[in-house]
Amino acid sequence: MVKIRLQRRGRRKKPFYHIVIADSRSPRDGRFIEKVGTYNPMTKPATIDLDADQAFDWLLKGAQPTDTVRAILRVKGVMYRKHLHRGVLKGALTEEQAEKMLAEWVGKKEAKFADRFAETAKEKEALRAKVAGVKPVIKEPEPEYVAPPELTPTVESAAAAAQEAAPVAEEAAPAVEEAPVAVAEEPAPGVEEAPAPVVEETPEPVAEVPAPAVVEEAPAATPDKLNKIEGIGPKIAEVLNNNGIMTFAELAAKDPADIKTMLTEAEGNFGAHVPDTWPTQAKLAADGKWDELKELQDKLDGGKPA
Repeated sequence: MVKIRLQRRGRRKKPFYHIVIADSRSPRDGRFIEKVGTYNPMTKPATIDLDADQAFDWLLKGAQPTDTVRAILRVKGVMYRKHLHRGVLKGALTEEQAEKMLAEWVGKKEAKFADRFAETAKEKEALRAKVAGVKPVIKEPEPEYVAPPELTPTVESAAAAAQEAAPVAEEAAPAVEEAPVAVAEEPAPGVEEAPAPVVEETPEPVAEVPAPAVVEEAPAATPDKLNKIEGIGPKIAEVLNNNGIMTFAELAAKDPADIKTMLTEAEGNFGAHVPDTWPTQAKLAADGKWDELKELQDKLDGGKPA
């Protein structure tokens, strides 16, 4: 069986993965058929570089993705593209409609990821300013002075000016008697001259430049376990996480209609769930009111819809 799975790369405690097409009988980090992307979970949010067309072609050929790769394909819109492709084959949609719907969906998803990357950059900058104080200013080297071309004399013009000035200098200069040239006396035989003392230059002290402070990045926040909410299982929690809902507070701030839309668009039959009480339960969990949450869940188990 051909599978779409991850191959681990990177050093210890710094994982980095390749998304590959490989035989299920091959080792995890062994031979593979084709590489279709990379996945870096150490950034916030995770960085995914995927060839969506190649992954879609392998899905149509029958390749089976692992659970983690399926979530990656769902985030990048490959699974939604497969869903629209089924509609085109059944005649429910045209190719143009499917491409337009896919482009709108991918555009919204990429905009959300761009906003989250911008928020992470602001958090890192705030932490760096808090730890290091003032951001160090790096002085750029001064550029070398280059004379403009019109002020630089050429060799020919300099020679012509010297020829013109030569006769004028000869007429103006008065006759000057030549002074006798002093002849250096030879030292007497048998007398050696003392060598001149050598003066050593003292090097100037060089000012040491302090190295900039190293700022450690803050660890990524741990998401809440959303399956503590009555009616939310592991698969639904995964769908909510893929749509940016990681904590109880974020779930409490969402409108039930928006949550139902997320479940309907996700891969799987989750649209039948009614999330009317999920924000209320999430608000109690975010505030730490576990006893009240337990009483509410007991009432829901008694027959009321979740």
